[in-house]
Amino acid sequence: MEAMAEKKDVPVNEFNQEMKPASLWTDAWRRLRKNKMAFAGLFVVAFYLIASFAAPFLPLYPYEEQVIAHANLPPSFRPAGQVMIKARTEYMQKTMKAEGRTDFSDKEKADIAAMEADVAVNPVHKRIYVLGTDNLGRDMLSRILFGGRISMMIGLIGTITATFVGIVLGSIAGYVGGRLDNFIMRFVDILYGLPYMLVVIIMMAIFGKNVINLFVAIALVSWLTMARVVRGQVISLKTSEFVEAARSMGASPGRIIFRHLTPNTMGVIVVFATMLIPEFIMDESFLSFLGLGVSAPLASWGSLVSEGTNTMELYPWQLLGPSIVMTVFLFAMNFLGDGLRDALDPKSKNRL
Repeated sequence: MEAMAEKKDVPVNEFNQEMKPASLWTDAWRRLRKNKMAFAGLFVVAFYLIASFAAPFLPLYPYEEQVIAHANLPPSFRPAGQVMIKARTEYMQKTMKAEGRTDFSDKEKADIAAMEADVAVNPVHKRIYVLGTDNLGRDMLSRILFGGRISMMIGLIGTITATFVGIVLGSIAGYVGGRLDNFIMRFVDILYGLPYMLVVIIMMAIFGKNVINLFVAIALVSWLTMARVVRGQVISLKTSEFVEAARSMGASPGRIIFRHLTPNTMGVIVVFATMLIPEFIMDESFLSFLGLGVSAPLASWGSLVSEGTNTMELYPWQLLGPSIVMTVFLFAMNFLGDGLRDALDPKSKNRL
């Protein structure tokens, strides 16, 4: 009897089939999996995060270690010693041809013999640089992975800061309204009137170039749009029945804001947050390109691209490696954000 009673409580459809209740997040996950581009973007982002943050535990060469003899080696799966000898020999052959000679000079032969002897005894020449090296002989693969940690960390910290401050100020302004709302929004308008990137550049120039100052500078004025988005959502929800019910039961304004209104805006917040991460990574890349970003020996995707532009004509892999890696990640984040927007919006026209 109890089993029959429990079975009666299970909802059924018009065909008398049991229906399992699904939450908003379960339904959103189901729709997201049907979006192939968004789901592929999710896998790419997850792969980048795992690879970058697991970099210290991977069998990589130290990203800051310089091997001057290995400077500007092209990508190869052969030992660095062999690549180095081949590159040096080809350079000598071009010089010999330009000078009209048919054989190496005694000095060139001695240099080649010395390199071959060094390669035979020095274990450092057994290294394999899959993505080549930079102008100081540092492994590009290691620098790209460790640089990705900083670039993604800047994106995550900027997004978390923007989300937290934006939710607090936007929800309070939207729910309370009146003078407080007017004061907060006019403050936001004043900050909007300032050139965002110029403020960050000035802060970096005044307080110095290091990772902490870069985090603070980018996060300081990154919450403005989030505050406006949350405020608009709260204004549209604060007259809803569930808010009136909570108010009639004696719930405090703080409880209504952070236990009832804010959770109902999480769909929009999550979507907007995924759009912010690529924006902050691009901001950091722009600052690094200007020389105001991450300082050596640390690296980010932006600083690696900046260094690669100086040598792209002679050593294009130093630019192509970080550029392709950063571009793929930004595309993946945009695809994921677009998919989340459709998945978390039940009224979306693109609902799958």
